[in-house]
Amino acid sequence: MALSSSPAHFSVNGRNYSLPSKPVVVVCIDGCADEYLDTTLAHGRMPNLQKMAVTGYRGMVRCALPTFTNVNNSSIVTGVPPSEHGICGNFFYDAEKDVEVMMNSSDYLRRETILAAAARSGRKVAVVTAKEKLRNILSYNLEGIAFSAEKAGQAVPETHGIENAEEITGYKTPEIYSADASLFVLRAGVALLEKGLADFLYLSLTDYMQHTYTPDTPESLDFYENMDVEFGKLLDLGAVIGVTADHGMNAKVKEDGSPKVLYIETMLNEKFGSGFRVICPITDPYVKHHGALGSYVVVHLDNPSKAAEVKQWLALQSGVTEVYDKETGCRILEQPADRTGDLMVLTGRDVVAGRTPAHHDLDALDGTLRSHGGRYEEMVPIVISHPLNDLYMRKAMGDPRNFDIFDFTLNGTVNQ
Repeated sequence: MALSSSPAHFSVNGRNYSLPSKPVVVVCIDGCADEYLDTTLAHGRMPNLQKMAVTGYRGMVRCALPTFTNVNNSSIVTGVPPSEHGICGNFFYDAEKDVEVMMNSSDYLRRETILAAAARSGRKVAVVTAKEKLRNILSYNLEGIAFSAEKAGQAVPETHGIENAEEITGYKTPEIYSADASLFVLRAGVALLEKGLADFLYLSLTDYMQHTYTPDTPESLDFYENMDVEFGKLLDLGAVIGVTADHGMNAKVKEDGSPKVLYIETMLNEKFGSGFRVICPITDPYVKHHGALGSYVVVHLDNPSKAAEVKQWLALQSGVTEVYDKETGCRILEQPADRTGDLMVLTGRDVVAGRTPAHHDLDALDGTLRSHGGRYEEMVPIVISHPLNDLYMRKAMGDPRNFDIFDFTLNGTVNQ
């Protein structure tokens, strides 16, 4: 696909980006722990991704913490950690307004996006996300196309940059709790590229399948194979492709298969009395995915002078792996100080943290509890369709982040 002439470079958030002469597609496979790729590749069911890994690059990168969707998608499209872009969860306590709210609005975003900057440079930019909750954040200041699979039938030019999205993609709006929600996103990307409506795409999937199925199940293998078909179409269209994930995924259950939950606010109230507000930043509208239970919570104290005592006690509790005060946590976990709590708590690979039993409807889960948010979902895959140059091969051997994906895809590839 030939591109019209446009500036060869643009800058945003302290980084310079080179624009290749080919279309660019960056894909975030929501919830894609590396074992999903390993397992599907071992079954020979992702030949196009295998080709990308052999002729290009495949490795591992570190996510932003907490390992939640809004946090990491915001990092990916800005190229900076949450301490800079300000999105520290799907949900937070706004202390100034004394209200607990979703962080689904671009009003909370503190940095420009790579997507908006690419559009200003002359590229035809499109964002397609499975979840509607992300569309507003990802389309911040964007002069281009932005719509979700969840609400594709409602896309209009004034707010989405496109109409007749179902007709253009050739697919009806899918059920959000399905494999088709993610496949719709990839198929939409192919259609937009084929029809010349976009040449710089960010495609963000949903993790319903990873929340529901382990890597070796037939449902999971079929899903990744179907994704690979769309990767092949993007390769055939001449795209430079970068693939990563916003977080991994782990089973959070006891030996009997029941959820393994620490209700942190209940624990604190029983030990110290009242005066605690525990926020579960994983909270979002998709209750079938995780029941608002993840491996990271923040604790707000009515009396912050108790923080050291509470921190020491929490750190000794079984299933708790890390506890930080605000200053230390903001440095280590790269958090915005004005949007987090007095304490930050992370739990083990097979453990989730909740608020109180009354705050979580475990019956809403669609199957067993598989979730994310903590340290054990921090490492995720990166795949680049084209070979990396020497500089970026060295960067890949250091501590690359998932939010370096645009940098690697645009600046790190050769033979573009």
